[in-house]
Amino acid sequence: MRKRRMERGGKSNEGRKIRDRRAKRATARWLAAGTALSLSAANAFAQATDTAPVLSSREVMALSAFCGILAATVLSTLWFMRLRGRTEAENQRLALELENHRERIANLKALNAERNRRIVFWEGPKAQPEFLGALPAEAGAPEDETAFLAFADWLSPGSSKQLEAAISALRKKAKAFEMLAEARNGYVLEVVGGTTGGRAHVRFGALESIRAELAELKVEHKRQKAVLARFETLFDAVDMPCWQRDADGALIWANRAYVEAVEGGEPEQAIAENRMLVGAAVQEKLDEAVRAGTRFDGRQPVVTGGSRTFYELSEVPNGDGSAGIARDVSELQSAENALEQTLESHADTLNHLNTAVAIFDASRRLTFYNQAFEKLWKLDMGFLESHPDNGELFERLRADGKLPEPHQWREWKEKALSVYRAVEPYNDLWYLPSGETLSVFASAHPRGGTTWVFENHTEQVALKTRYNTLVKVQGETIDHLSEGVAVFGPDGRLKLSNPAFLALWRIADKDAAPGTHIRALIETCEDDPGASDGWKLFARMITSFDDERVSRQGRLDLASGLVLDYAVTPLPNAQTMLTFVNKTDSVKVERALTEKNDALRKAEELKNAFLEHVSHELRTPLTSIMGFAELLKAPETGALTPRQGNYVDHIANSSSVLMTIVNDMIDLKSADAGILQLELDRMSLDDLIDSVADDISSRLQEGGVTLEITAPPKLGDITADFQRLKQVLLKILGNAVKYAPRGSIIALSCWREQGDFVFTVTDNGPGIADDALESVFTRFESGGRQAQYAGAGLGLAIVESFVGLHNGRVFIDSEPGAGTTVSCRIPDATAEKGGAEIIAAE
Repeated sequence: MRKRRMERGGKSNEGRKIRDRRAKRATARWLAAGTALSLSAANAFAQATDTAPVLSSREVMALSAFCGILAATVLSTLWFMRLRGRTEAENQRLALELENHRERIANLKALNAERNRRIVFWEGPKAQPEFLGALPAEAGAPEDETAFLAFADWLSPGSSKQLEAAISALRKKAKAFEMLAEARNGYVLEVVGGTTGGRAHVRFGALESIRAELAELKVEHKRQKAVLARFETLFDAVDMPCWQRDADGALIWANRAYVEAVEGGEPEQAIAENRMLVGAAVQEKLDEAVRAGTRFDGRQPVVTGGSRTFYELSEVPNGDGSAGIARDVSELQSAENALEQTLESHADTLNHLNTAVAIFDASRRLTFYNQAFEKLWKLDMGFLESHPDNGELFERLRADGKLPEPHQWREWKEKALSVYRAVEPYNDLWYLPSGETLSVFASAHPRGGTTWVFENHTEQVALKTRYNTLVKVQGETIDHLSEGVAVFGPDGRLKLSNPAFLALWRIADKDAAPGTHIRALIETCEDDPGASDGWKLFARMITSFDDERVSRQGRLDLASGLVLDYAVTPLPNAQTMLTFVNKTDSVKVERALTEKNDALRKAEELKNAFLEHVSHELRTPLTSIMGFAELLKAPETGALTPRQGNYVDHIANSSSVLMTIVNDMIDLKSADAGILQLELDRMSLDDLIDSVADDISSRLQEGGVTLEITAPPKLGDITADFQRLKQVLLKILGNAVKYAPRGSIIALSCWREQGDFVFTVTDNGPGIADDALESVFTRFESGGRQAQYAGAGLGLAIVESFVGLHNGRVFIDSEPGAGTTVSCRIPDATAEKGGAEIIAAE
């Protein structure tokens, strides 16, 4: 509708332009006519007034122009009045036509609304949809336009997907469609899509009466057809023959398993030939049951592919026909036949045994007994052939004095007869009044009933008792071992195992029962390469036929993380014993220690390499910095401002501190490598103390502390390395200055004791905690104290190393909050004292 209005608007604009051009041309014609008329009037006036004064040409032209303009104005006014009348008439006609079109559109909308339809228009591929009409409320379609186009919310999944695909094809390829859409509430709509004049439209219509019922039937037919197709596909895929027959008994459908069973080639051929699965006699019975409306069940043999197959047939009627299925029970039939033959064979065998055997059925009646049973109990044939009850038999034997007489006869009897209800078999020893000892064993049958076995063990009871005692002792001993133990026979079957063996290999009791072959144990370890290889080795050693059987030990690393030490030990009677010891914890500790040792060694190597590299790489630039700092302070370089001089002093001091740290690291590295040699010489201890006091003075001023030296007038001489001892004193004093509070006093006491040089340094700093005393000599450690300024933590490490090179000793005595005292004892090298001892005293 919008497009049509736009076309009409375009035609009106074009007509308006044509009328404007016509008006302009008419105005020009009227103006020319007025000008000509005025010129003619001027000429006539001039001719009529020959006697009048003659006008000039300019005056004539002005008069002509005025007359022309006047005439054109009059004519234009007349023409515009006429044009206005025509325009008003045209407008009235167009208004009447517009009103007629609006009334027609309203009638169409009312008509569509009455017919329960809703139409959706699209002007172009990207245009917004327009809606017309409405659907009934029972359709379940939303009134909102956006919600209406969300088909998945109110249509069924299948209908929404099909409709969206159809609308997409309509708008893109102008492909018309017609379909039935089912709402989620079950309402069926007719949907028709098409194009008109370049526009796409989709009409949703509510069906009525017969058409609605037909549409619902079509939808239901489609649904039922899909369900039937799914079931036919399912039955066609199963390996059991399935078929359907009509009311006359003719075959109308069969799956592939059925066609293969009747050897019909193709399903159509088998259906056309009406091939039946069973023979005529059985088929007649089956037809009679179906015609009577009852279900047929039976087992019948069928010859298929030259072999005999037993099928369990089931066919049920379903009103206008029947449906059947056949299950292959050939294996079950074979098993039942084999069971019957086995029972007959067992009965014949038992009748020839010297062991008494009696078999009772599910009702506890005697059904079989052998000659040994009759000879054991000496019962008359008439009583045995009457098939007595099991309890009745016990009462008869008790009355004859042939059964033991317990204190609680009823409980004893009930215990013996409980085998009918129990899962476990009954096993006991009966001590008869005649002095005989019977080993009684009873086990229940799967189909009901019980088999009783009576074996005379009078001569073997004593030996068995002693043997059982020995076995129990051996079993208890093995079961309580922490090592896993398993014994295998020469055939590779397990004879015995203890709980430790099952726990180590994570094997269930049922999987390690006596008689289990070693292959079964190997299969449990297939996912573990180490365990699998080990068990294959065990299997070769256990089942080998070597003349000489040797023991073997080894270790297994399992994927679970266990580490087991195993031993393979040959036993008498060609048996082999496997023992396993869990070494996981010790191996883990060993590996952890090894890995930690390797890590520490690598860390030490990395640290040493780093220190060596950094030390040598820093020395050269530091030397240059210190040299340039000295050069800047030299008068020859030029005068410096006080601030510049202060900066240069800071550079020199910082460089000196850094150089000291680098030298300390090089010294420690040299000491660790064993290449640091002392320059031993006879030296004066007084000169040593004076030199140390001069060098530490600047540090004392910077730290704001006072050094108090206590020493006898003459300390004498000692053979040692002057520079290294000086470094030791400077390091200890520097460490004291670093931790001593401002305004405090650091005491340096020196004396000689038995020829050794002994000195102590005491400060009033924060002290060292007990747990930090052990690490005070560790490199890059500060001892856990708060210093005035940070250091590299190498001072006491240097002290320890240099004192040790002098075969001396160093002591540290500290208490938190009470200060620290460092004592050193340096022996005279000429006294040849060996061994270095480092003591950290709390």
